[in-house]
Amino acid sequence: MKKAIYPGSFDPITNGHLDIIERTSKIFDHVTVAVAINNKKNKFLFSDIKRKKFIEQSIKHLKNVDVKLFDGLLINFVIAEKSNIIIRGLRVLSDFEYEFRMALMNRNMNEAITTLFMMPHENYTHVSSSIIKEIATLNGKIDNYVPKEILNEIIECINDIKSS
Repeated sequence: MKKAIYPGSFDPITNGHLDIIERTSKIFDHVTVAVAINNKKNKFLFSDIKRKKFIEQSIKHLKNVDVKLFDGLLINFVIAEKSNIIIRGLRVLSDFEYEFRMALMNRNMNEAITTLFMMPHENYTHVSSSIIKEIATLNGKIDNYVPKEILNEIIECINDIKSS
């Protein structure tokens, strides 16, 4: 069975992420969406549990995809999951340099692991989780950029954070 790992912070998941997950699920027997756990280095708006829940709600229609939390080196998680494929999304040219260096480092640490790059649909190449959070925090519309299953919950969470 060919299994791919799609790691990220997903703070929150966007339609661009979902597009990549859906297309990856058609290529591989199984896909694990690996959500990075909160740590001191990363400051996420949503908790790791909330981010995992958002993704699970968004992928209910995909039978060969699951969601897991991970901490530490991605390579170790990929090996523990008995996979050798990492999926990374590329939206714009500026993503490439960072992702390219990470792919080279992962390959250097373990030659058996391959990183595959995927681009989301062109409707989402300008969308990032950071922009979504900023727009939502300023009461802008994010309907076209996040899965409809979680839209209201994202807005509610952001409103709760703003009011506290």
